Amino acid sequence: MHPSLAQWRSSLVAGALFLTGCASPVAPWERGVLSRPEMALDPDPLESSLHQHVFFSKEAIGGGYGVGGGGCGCN
Repeated sequence: MHPSLAQWRSSLVAGALFLTGCASPVAPWERGVLSRPEMALDPDPLESSLHQHVFFSKEAIGGGYGVGGGGCGCN
């Protein structure tokens, strides 16, 4: 069963409408709300850095965030 052309068109139109909803600019009075620390992808950079350091040193995986060392936890 292949979708009909009408279904493809309606899906394309719905996708286009969905994506254009994100294209509106942020109003000046909304910028303060968006700049709060809890709106950041990483609200606490120091805690995240410490967690990544411990995780990558214990997992003994290559690459990561600049942590050198093996699975023993030593650097």
